[in-house]
Amino acid sequence: MTPDLLGSLPVGAVVPQLLEALEGAGTAVLQAPPGTGKTTLVPLALAGALPGGRVVVAEPRRVAARAAAARSAALLGEEVGGRVGFAVRGERRTSAATRVEVVTTGLLLRRLLRDPELPGVAALVLDEVHERHLDTDLALALALESRAVLRPDLRLLCASATVEAARVAALLGGTGGPAPVVTATAAVHPLDVRWCPPPRPVRPPEGLRVDPALLDHVAALTATALAELAGDVLVFAPGAGEVAALAARLHRLPAARDVDVVALHGRLGAREQDAALRPGAHRRVVLATAVAESSLTVPGVRVVVDAGLARVPRTDHARGLAGLDTVRVSRAAADQRAGRAAREAPGTVLRAWSRADHALLPAHPDPEIATADLSAFALTSAAWGAGEDLPLLDPPPPGPLAAAHRTLRVLGALDDDGRVTPLGRVLAGTGLHPRLARALHEGAPRVGRRRCAEVVALLSEDGLARGTDDLVAAWRRLRAQPGTPEARRWEAEVRRLLRELPDGAGGDGAGGPPDDLAAGEVVALAHPERIARRRGAGLLTVGGGGLETAPGSAWEGAGWLAVAEADAGIGTGRAAGRVRLAAPLDEATALRVAARERARDEVVAWREERVVAERVDRLGAVVLSRSPLPRPDPAAVSAVLLDVLRRDGLERLGWSPVARSLRARLAACRAALGEPWPDVGTAALLERAGEWLLPALAGARTARDLAAVDAGAALRALLPWPAAARLDELAPEAVAVPSGRRARLTWPEDPPRDGEDPAPPVLAVKLQEVFGWTTSPRVLDGRVAVVLHLLSPAGRPLAVTSDLASFWAGPYAQVRAENRGRYPKHPWPQDPLTATATSRTTRAAARTYDHGS
Repeated sequence: MTPDLLGSLPVGAVVPQLLEALEGAGTAVLQAPPGTGKTTLVPLALAGALPGGRVVVAEPRRVAARAAAARSAALLGEEVGGRVGFAVRGERRTSAATRVEVVTTGLLLRRLLRDPELPGVAALVLDEVHERHLDTDLALALALESRAVLRPDLRLLCASATVEAARVAALLGGTGGPAPVVTATAAVHPLDVRWCPPPRPVRPPEGLRVDPALLDHVAALTATALAELAGDVLVFAPGAGEVAALAARLHRLPAARDVDVVALHGRLGAREQDAALRPGAHRRVVLATAVAESSLTVPGVRVVVDAGLARVPRTDHARGLAGLDTVRVSRAAADQRAGRAAREAPGTVLRAWSRADHALLPAHPDPEIATADLSAFALTSAAWGAGEDLPLLDPPPPGPLAAAHRTLRVLGALDDDGRVTPLGRVLAGTGLHPRLARALHEGAPRVGRRRCAEVVALLSEDGLARGTDDLVAAWRRLRAQPGTPEARRWEAEVRRLLRELPDGAGGDGAGGPPDDLAAGEVVALAHPERIARRRGAGLLTVGGGGLETAPGSAWEGAGWLAVAEADAGIGTGRAAGRVRLAAPLDEATALRVAARERARDEVVAWREERVVAERVDRLGAVVLSRSPLPRPDPAAVSAVLLDVLRRDGLERLGWSPVARSLRARLAACRAALGEPWPDVGTAALLERAGEWLLPALAGARTARDLAAVDAGAALRALLPWPAAARLDELAPEAVAVPSGRRARLTWPEDPPRDGEDPAPPVLAVKLQEVFGWTTSPRVLDGRVAVVLHLLSPAGRPLAVTSDLASFWAGPYAQVRAENRGRYPKHPWPQDPLTATATSRTTRAAARTYDHGS
């Protein structure tokens, strides 16, 4: 590399230090601001210093890979395909002279799986590692393992403007200490940051929804930039839909009348993306998503208008539904966006939020491994032969990883032990999500090579089915409009997929199903758990999820559907997901594709206050037919009834006063004396239901049957022998009082907690019946004194005591004074200890005495 070339960009000053670090440690981290040449100049320098092979640069996006190759080639004064080339999915421009090859991280992963030694590669540069794309994290892990086991000579460089250098350096260095960190500085062009929050509050984003008022504000900021500032304007929006909405708004504004409005996002074809990265003949407004955050130079841009939002993948692993969520950008991403304005000259950024809101933004974006579908990650890891210790910046969450393994087993990519199958190895090398790869390889023989590739290409390329949930209609539109940007992008992917299919795999589809059912079969192969059947106003999927169709959908009333895309209702408050793209299906195809989910069960369940037993033929959660089961398994019936009692409580049983008293007496014995007296708390009774309750449930089928069960009779099965013989002695139902009557004890129904003394029982008795008693009776082997509720002759409470001697000596005199005039027919002796106890009036008691004498 010539000194002039090395000095052409700021990063050239640290290239010698970087080469020395790589020579000594083999790995390094490069921190360099945008526009310093880390993506374009550094690979050229490495190629000049390492003559033994190619330098492979991995970028997270196709547009970034093509743009980086073009700029590196321009530095050499060459066209792409000479000493600098690129390879992305479906397109490659390299030659025997190529020394620097820029690829996507997805393509790098496929190469690592095909040959972990990466023959012919001298150095590997992973760019924009700060974005924490799942493919980048995984490519870094596999490259580290390749270096450790197979290629200790492979130079590995991680580069970014805002990377968490210490973490990456520690991972690169491993047990030998952190890798060297080389930092490039540059005479950064001045950047004027302007805080421009909306004049009125806007609603926060929900799922895919962005408040139109925010888009109005961003369009107004763009018009202000055109009127007051020089240079092209780069506007950041969260998604392609918002890009289109902003374009429509700008076309109505006078300030944008003589300006070219250009889009830049992942749904565009290569030709349209590349055109957005070339200078225009007129002043331009480039409306972009996050693809323009890094690794790209949009020439002529001096102003950035940032809406402050980004789209991130979110997955509902329980329902198997993926979706995008709109979130606030991180501070790191906002800085990357702002840097686009000052990349070539002094610039200005207009941020559609306040300085105070900026301080509340997260420092860095969430790593994709924490939020995304992990099926492709898990398949690549399994095909690599990785265990649980891949060198990753962040480990995958256990729940989503387990869900990914379940998906791969359903697809046949993993066996029951988690090992990759022969089919799984084929799917891992296809360059598609495992679901779509399975649909391609298994669908081609069923519907024909060409038709299968066309449907899979439509599903794999984002945005081709825009504006409709009818996949077949979108397919026909692409066929009918050749030459459009979307059709060109689609056809390029179709050609690539046809090359991925083995020779002779699938014919021309002659004699196969019609197009609509062919599309449905391919979708069902990719998403067997999303085969859905109409259920009332909605749909139920084989996987058990509820779905609904949008108002006016082509699929209202459809019996069976193969659902290609469904959002999880993130941020919408909907309980059911919504179908975004689907194809029709017939029952025979559904049964064939999801044959592994077919089951015939004998189901015993509780419905409408009774046990229902039936034979159920189902496809996963979708019930195909039901028929009565005349003689269900008694154990299954008992299990259902026990579940009802666990859910609703033992109060569903028949608890007579005697039964409640028995349970309370047993609880008191347990609290006072411990074992062998049983625990009769609800949890313990349900745990031991087989010992005492199941015999009583024999023949029960309905709620009325449960209420007729004598809980007290059943509970006696728990009485310990021989201690049970003392129950009436220890915890009697009633006690004899001095009047000669047996009065019932009331035992507290709330059992004491562990370690607490038993609460005393209550004896409610008329005061005159206990004349002569000096102490309260004691129960539970004399451990507990009965609490006396002393009543008036009319049954009204007069006193509560468990110490009769103190009552007679004190409060009794006042009770006597207050009540002898009120109840003159009843005895109120001055000395209750020597008086005769009675339940009768004074006259009746006297007659009885005279008669007896």
